[in-house]
Formats: sequence, C-alpha cells, structure tokens
Amino acid sequence: MSETVERESMEYDVVVVGAGPAGLSAAIRLKQINADISVVVLEKGSEVGAHILSGAVLDPIGLNKLIPDWKAKGAPIETEVKTDKFLMLGPKGALRIPNFLLPPLMNNHGNYIVSMGNICRWMAEQAEALGVEVFPGMACSELVYREDGSVKGVVAGEFGISKDGTKGEGYEPGMELHGKYVFLSEGARGSLSKMAIKKFDLDKDCDHAKFGLGMKEIWEVKPENHRQGEVVHTMGWPLGWKAGGGSFMYHLENNQVYVGYIVDLNYKNPHLYPYGEFQRWKHHPEIAEVLEGGKRISYGARVVTKGGYQSIPKVAFPGGALLGCSAGLVNLPRIKGNHNAMLSGMAAAEAAAAALKAGRSADVLESYDEELRAGEVGKDLKAVRNVAPINGRWGPLVGMMLGGMDMWFNNLFKFNILTPRGGSYKHRKNDAQSTGKASDYKKIEYPKPDGVLSFDRLTNVSFSATNHGEEQPSHLKLINEAIPVATNLPQFDEPAQRYCPAGVYEVLRDDDGSNPRFQINAQNCVHCKTCDIKDPSENIVWCVPEGAGGPNYPNM
Repeated sequence: MSETVERESMEYDVVVVGAGPAGLSAAIRLKQINADISVVVLEKGSEVGAHILSGAVLDPIGLNKLIPDWKAKGAPIETEVKTDKFLMLGPKGALRIPNFLLPPLMNNHGNYIVSMGNICRWMAEQAEALGVEVFPGMACSELVYREDGSVKGVVAGEFGISKDGTKGEGYEPGMELHGKYVFLSEGARGSLSKMAIKKFDLDKDCDHAKFGLGMKEIWEVKPENHRQGEVVHTMGWPLGWKAGGGSFMYHLENNQVYVGYIVDLNYKNPHLYPYGEFQRWKHHPEIAEVLEGGKRISYGARVVTKGGYQSIPKVAFPGGALLGCSAGLVNLPRIKGNHNAMLSGMAAAEAAAAALKAGRSADVLESYDEELRAGEVGKDLKAVRNVAPINGRWGPLVGMMLGGMDMWFNNLFKFNILTPRGGSYKHRKNDAQSTGKASDYKKIEYPKPDGVLSFDRLTNVSFSATNHGEEQPSHLKLINEAIPVATNLPQFDEPAQRYCPAGVYEVLRDDDGSNPRFQINAQNCVHCKTCDIKDPSENIVWCVPEGAGGPNYPNM
C-alpha cells in the first residue's frame, strides 16, 4: 500500500520508535548533548506508559547516569528494597535459599520497586521539557528506505483500513517521519525491529533469540499482609523442574503488591498452559497468605527477552539502531533489563550526536554497536551468558546449580568456569522449534479458577483495559490459513489455545466435535507477542494495529 499512497512527511535529526525506557533515554540524552538536535518519539499506546509492562525492580544505575537529580525532579520512585527472598516451592511448602549462597549480582538492596509505566510517563515529561516531541497513539507500521537502501524513516498514524483491507470512509494515510537516524526501541519482538533484522541480516552472527512469557497482576492487599520493600522470587512448583520459569512478588507502596509469573517459551510439552500455571501458583500457601482478603486491580502480559549476550544481534544498521529489548538486553538471573535499556539508549544517542556533529547521516553507527558489547551493558550480560542456555539444556534445577557456580567464579576470579576461554553455551533451537509433539506428552489438568485468587483469562483481560477498533483488520496474520487445523491441531493439539495469555485463539467445533475451525479474537490481544514466537509452525505474524489500540495499563 505504501507504494501507491501519497503521504506528507516531516524531517527530524532522530526519529525514535517507542516511548519505553530505552527510547526516552535516547531522546533525553540527545537533547542534553545538543539542544538543537531535533528529536521525535512515536508511541503506539494511547499514552506513554499504556503498553509498558515490567516487574519491576529497578537498578538505578541507568537513571543515575541519565538524570542524576531524579529524586529532586519528582521521579515516581518511592520504595527501596529492604528484604530479598528466594524460595524453592513444593506443592505445600517452601525452602528459602540463604542470601549468602546467591551470587552478589542477584542482591537487590539499593534497587527500587517501581511501576515502569509511571517512570516512562515521568521520563516523557522530562523529554518534552527539553524540547523532544512525543506523539502517543502513533503506531509505526512500515520502514521507509532511501535509494541506497538505508533506513530513512517510518510510516506512522495510518488509520481507517477496513476489515477487508480496503480504505474505509475515514481513511487517513498517516505520515512519513524521516530522520538522519531512526532508533527502534519497540520492546521485545518489535515489528519494525524484525523487519530491520531481516533486511540487514543483523542476526547472522548471533545465537537464537529466546523469550519468556511474563504475566502480571497488581493486587491491593490487607495492611497486615503488606510488607513494603519486600522482594520475593520463587522457582519450582507448579511449573516443576522440566520447564524453565519462576515468579515474583514485590511489595510496593499503598498496600499494593505486584505478583507475576514468567514461563520460558522453550517449553516442550504443548499441553502446558502458562496462564494456568500463573493462576495455580497464587494458591500456594506462601502466596495465598499475602493475597487473602485482597483484590486484583490490574492484569497484563508481555514477552521478555532471555537469550542473553550471545543472542544480541548487530545493533547498528544503515540509518538506524536497535535499542533496549529490541536488541534483547535482559539479564536473566537478575530478572532486570530496564537499566540496560536506559544505558543502551544513552549509548545510541551519544553515537548519533557525534555523527551529526561530524556532518554524517544515514550511515552505520559502529561506535554504538562496539560500546554496547564492550561497555557497561556488555559486561553486565557477558558475566551471566551461560545461565539461559544451561537452563534450556538441562532444566532449571541443574541450571540453577551450574549457572550459580559459573556466576560465582566470574564474581571471584573474573572468568566463567564453564567456558573459561571466553566462549558461551549455545541455544540449540528457537522457542518455536522447541515445541514437542502432543502425542509424546501427557495432558495437564488445571484447576478451575475460584474467582477469588485465580481468574479465567477473559475476566482478567478486562482488567487490562484492552481495546481495538472493531472495523480494522486483524493485526494477527496467518502466513498459511490452513496450518492451524491441518498441521498444528493434529501434531501439537494447537497450542495457541493455551500459550496466549489473553484467549485470542480458539479451536471451534460443531456440537458433535467435528469440523474444527481456528478463530482469532484479535480484540482481546494485549500485545504480548507470544504467538509470533511460540507457534510451532512459525505461522503467525504479529503486526501493529491502529495507534492507541491494545492495553491501557495504568501502573504496570
């Protein structure tokens, strides 16, 4: 469509796609370096923060570097971590692992329990005060290229495409926003980032990208159950030791508690139901005693990157760069990526500012790629690079022991004992390829939600304030419409019915069980991107819907 549609254009020095911690850090840093650099930030959510979902315990190292006086400027950061617990759960009990056994990098003291959505809202205010233009509700659907093949800009704000793909009565073609450099900071599995990675073959020298599905609820609990500043992580029940994942429970201010569960998407059993594991986990005595008598006030889900250092693609390409989780910068054992997102945004900004000062544009910011790997971000990730592939190869129990030993050696002797020559373990398959055949695994029976501690998916989705315009086409595309029923159903019991945390995908049948049909309820989509990653036939492509569609998270 872009070849036949005439669009107006606007010119900037730097175009930033995504108002998350990486994109906003880049925008702020550019203006700090040179107030005359023109910067625009485009955000597909209805407002900044509407699509931000993170745990989150924030290591302030990035924010300290970006805005050292963030406390005086009123950053919404109140609760410092006071208590740090790591529990191994069984069906009825729990074993606490003493903190002194954990590698020092996993210590959360000095970090803060935060809403990253609220921090991004505040960061957007700081950016605008410096002269950055921030436009929410602007979904970026295409990359625009120069004649030499470099990225020139993006198409943003296209509205009014009808369900059949034609232009509706209120069609708006959107605009092209051109930049001397374009920063893609869309979060994990970003649509434009996928396009750039494919076009410029950015992942040719890196390992498979790996992901986990993170689901989160915000609870308001009884004052006597609230312990502000307490951080709890668990492994074990109910997921067990054959699939990777774990939980978090963070006590922030105002008698609120963040509870969440992450399931590694390399799981083999296609009958596994990640959302069901999350809901079942809340019934464990250690968790239920905190939530009892409280109420859930919000729900959301999002994939997180888990590949680590060896899965980082080349982050600079002609005319642009990948920032934050678009590059995959989460430190798996620390369960943290926001600090690295901020640091990556600053590094990209400094590389672009230097290039602009030298009169360059649209080239490859090689200095950014080098800094990301050799600087603070690279050092943070390289020390733990073996943890994720070990977990994937031998399971979380063995992975915890071997990975812990590897991290301890790195802390004490500055090398990894499992790969002493500086190499790293490899991810043998991507997450889609890891899915096993349904006939090789037993079905898993999940308890019915009780409506008190656990809830069905559609009820919980209503607590995400998700909405999409009913007249727009589905943003969830099947490469081959026959595959769900012809291939995925007989071979894998169509796992889309279970891996989606929002109930988007269904297999419908007639009353007698015949005539199976695959149905996509795109209206429910919370933009987690799981389907784009875990479909065993790699047949689903997640595309951006119209701007302002999707969840509207208040405090995630």
